[in-house]
Amino acid sequence: MSEQLQRMSKIGLVPLVVLADAACAKPLGEALVAGGIPVAEVTFRTDACLDTIRAMKEIPDLIVGAGTVHTAKQAAAAVDAGATYIVTPAYNPSVIEWCLAHDVDVIPGTVTPGEIEGARAYGIRLCKFFPAAAYGGTTTLKALAGPFADVKFLPTGGVSLDNMIDYLALPNVAAIGGSFMTPDKLVAARDWDGITAVCRTIVKKMHDALPARV
Repeated sequence: MSEQLQRMSKIGLVPLVVLADAACAKPLGEALVAGGIPVAEVTFRTDACLDTIRAMKEIPDLIVGAGTVHTAKQAAAAVDAGATYIVTPAYNPSVIEWCLAHDVDVIPGTVTPGEIEGARAYGIRLCKFFPAAAYGGTTTLKALAGPFADVKFLPTGGVSLDNMIDYLALPNVAAIGGSFMTPDKLVAARDWDGITAVCRTIVKKMHDALPARV
């Protein structure tokens, strides 16, 4: 893995960011950093995603990437806006190939052994596992550890405060992703202090249960 992906793995947490108003981007990003989670995966689910990436990229120490990337064109636009990593919701060779050709970290969405093997063929060793809960969660990840011992995963989809430790305790889980780190109600209320508090609670829970991650 690249130095950036290794840093993300050490942090262990990847908040999903979905904003309709890019004016919220900087205070939200600053809230994540203050809460001890200096990572943001800005999803291509709103028209504000590129402006959100641009605004967050100005925040020191915040790793900013783009998620829900379906096409190479979206990947290029995200990188042009300042994203330093790309996450796809599914296995997409065209996006993978664009990222590799442009030296951009890519975390492809995978859920089957065939997709994981396809990612491995590109030299990728960190894959998204989505939707995690719907495809067996930790039970499936444990089963994948045998034949894919050299691959680590970023599970998202059904990962929550209640089950996050179950995922993070697995040796083949590099980090977990989820919107539970950026609760919709707090974002809508622009309660940035509240989001910082939520992040601190999540980080403390992780470090208390898994001190080796500190």
